[in-house]
Amino acid sequence: QVQLVESGGGLVQAGGSLRLSCAASERSFPNYAIGWFRQAPGREREFVTRISKTGSSTVYAGSVKGRFTVSRDNAKNTAYLQMNGLSSEDTAVYYCAAHSGVVTTQAIRSQNAYAYWGQGTQVTVSS
Repeated sequence: QVQLVESGGGLVQAGGSLRLSCAASERSFPNYAIGWFRQAPGREREFVTRISKTGSSTVYAGSVKGRFTVSRDNAKNTAYLQMNGLSSEDTAVYYCAAHSGVVTTQAIRSQNAYAYWGQGTQVTVSS
């Protein structure tokens, strides 16, 4: 079982950038694909992006494509989410999550595909 801890959230002005980190507790981190989700107040949790176990494959939600970049460093057991061009619509709690199985391209956008979750980190974008 892998434990995930997000960090790097905070308050930023519109147009600014933040980099979130997702640190894993185990050296088995390379066995897991990592997804990022976010939940804004009063809204359901939504898919942001997902990176494969090796980092060779990524998928993005349309709302963040071209602005956000997901990456990972398996030697450091850490995944990252670089967020540029932030707007107030990006304000949310951001969660990283992990899954080890093989899932379809459609399923990776679903929370149900992920067995392990971090506690979340708050990102607030002021306009």
